[in-house]
Amino acid sequence: MNNYFSPKQISVTFSVIVILLWLLGTYWSFSPDTFSVKYKVDEYTQANKLQSVTGVATTTAVIEVGNTLLHKPGGYLSNDMLPPSVMLDNMPAWEFGVLEMLRDITLSLRKDFSRSQSQSVENEFLVKAQPSLNIDSTTWILPSAESEYQKAFNLIESYRAELADVSKGNSQFYARADNLRDWLKEVEKRLGSMSQKLSASVGSEVINTSLAGDAAARQSTATPMLSENKTSWFQLDDNFYQARGMSWALIHFLKAVEIDFADVLEKKNALVSLRQIIRELEATQETVYSPMILNGSGFGVVANHSLVMANYISRANAALIELSELLNQG
Repeated sequence: MNNYFSPKQISVTFSVIVILLWLLGTYWSFSPDTFSVKYKVDEYTQANKLQSVTGVATTTAVIEVGNTLLHKPGGYLSNDMLPPSVMLDNMPAWEFGVLEMLRDITLSLRKDFSRSQSQSVENEFLVKAQPSLNIDSTTWILPSAESEYQKAFNLIESYRAELADVSKGNSQFYARADNLRDWLKEVEKRLGSMSQKLSASVGSEVINTSLAGDAAARQSTATPMLSENKTSWFQLDDNFYQARGMSWALIHFLKAVEIDFADVLEKKNALVSLRQIIRELEATQETVYSPMILNGSGFGVVANHSLVMANYISRANAALIELSELLNQG
């Protein structure tokens, strides 16, 4: 009896394994759909017989975005060491975009939203949660990135539970225009940087404007007045999916802001502006029908998906700047 596999059997088996891994990797690379923040808030408050107080929407959005990051099909892939995850780069880039937005809003929860003034004490849950999100996204052991992120989201859940328990009052969420504006300023910087990375897909000469507007301004070392700004070919699709992940997370956070800061936004006549930003960001989540991200020249024959993404993000960022100004007005 022959116990050895023939070369043909080995070849067929190997081919089947490769095809299965490719199909699995393709399935894991699909971006999650957006969800209704209001529905998630209602689901949480009704299931726990709690009130939907100020701050529950924002914390719920953070928790649900975090849970999606960790528990979507394939789970968290950025630190996987085995195929097919180790061969994927689009989904890890998407995950990093989501993670950056989570880090920013959790920091704002800790230093702004949960505090009444600069001299007030920080919330004990957020003090522990925020640093846990800062572990390297590719760390896979002792501790793993996902275990630290899960710890952070569990602590934010505890913060949310205290918010919704009106009998305690230990944790607070302050929906003020200045708090919202401080967070939006951080978002502006993220979107502005990402817009520049996406726009550099075609390459262009850039004039150095780093010291413009201040005659006394100085920088550490001299830089050329003209420089070429062009994204590496290997980073083009990563930037695209990172921007897509950032936008996906931001959509939910802004929808939560629409609920928690409703009175502030109406007073400032800024509700319409916020909804327009959300609409611009929702356009970044449209289905990509091309099997790969194309980055042709600006007016060339081949499409440039990075420039299309940059257009939506730039428009959202411009609207964010206007919203910040509205919030700054009396």
